[in-house]
Amino acid sequence: MSITVKPTRPQFFAEISGIDLAQPLKFADRDAIAAAIDRYAVVVFHDQKLSDDQQIEFAGHFGPIHSSAQRARHRGIKHRLARDEIADISNLDGDSKVLDVDNRRRLDWLANRLWHTDASFRAVPGALSMLYAHVVPPEGGDTEFADLRAAYDALPDKMKTQLEGLVAEHSIWHSRGQLGVTKYTPEEIASLPPVPQRVVRTHPGSKRKTLYVAAHASHIIGMPIADGRLLLLDLIEHATQAKFVHAHTWKQGDLVIWDNRCTMHRARPFDTTQVRDLRRVTTRDVASTLEQAA
Repeated sequence: MSITVKPTRPQFFAEISGIDLAQPLKFADRDAIAAAIDRYAVVVFHDQKLSDDQQIEFAGHFGPIHSSAQRARHRGIKHRLARDEIADISNLDGDSKVLDVDNRRRLDWLANRLWHTDASFRAVPGALSMLYAHVVPPEGGDTEFADLRAAYDALPDKMKTQLEGLVAEHSIWHSRGQLGVTKYTPEEIASLPPVPQRVVRTHPGSKRKTLYVAAHASHIIGMPIADGRLLLLDLIEHATQAKFVHAHTWKQGDLVIWDNRCTMHRARPFDTTQVRDLRRVTTRDVASTLEQAA
């Protein structure tokens, strides 16, 4: 094995060095990276130089890749990136110009500032997200991560019992609606219908129990809407206490991998007149969380 894994926060967050991700991935390194992800949930590689094709090829070693949901909810516009496997996490339009303040895609993109987990609104949700920094602003634009395994462990036993078996409905339109962003066509809305996801699941790699909540979670199925939403808000508030959260300050060439099955994340503010060009590839989970034992 050629890589070095250095924890930057015990049991949550590690830096991995000694590897050029643009080169063919050795089996031993692949297994070591996967083990680090299972243990720490978020891992960081610095000083990488990746094309979109290389980023996709690397991600493919860790499972089938999700197509980006951006094209489903942004129809009829020019997209900047050619590959459907890459999600454009930037403030740039199809001509690589900074988005106007009232641009429809910019308003949709602002929901990344809410605590969320990628693709929980899809029938087969996201497993690993791999976000690569091409250009970062001079300051701001950090990404914060919350450890939902530690947050679950810290719940009172009574609350753990209450949550057992609960199912939430997740919808990308719910998260956008929280910011008043609602101007989508019927075709766009129909392309991403709501899906049910367990509130508590067992992580397949670490076998640890974890919360599975996010801004996409609209309500608890079978519970009055108001009660379910208050419960979800309480859980998100609990899970995002400082003791469960770690922030990553981006540098050009960083690749960060996080496990959506046991973390939440959110982007932090920056001067949006400055370019921020990050690109994400997300692998598919093996099944809907309803098919996995809590």
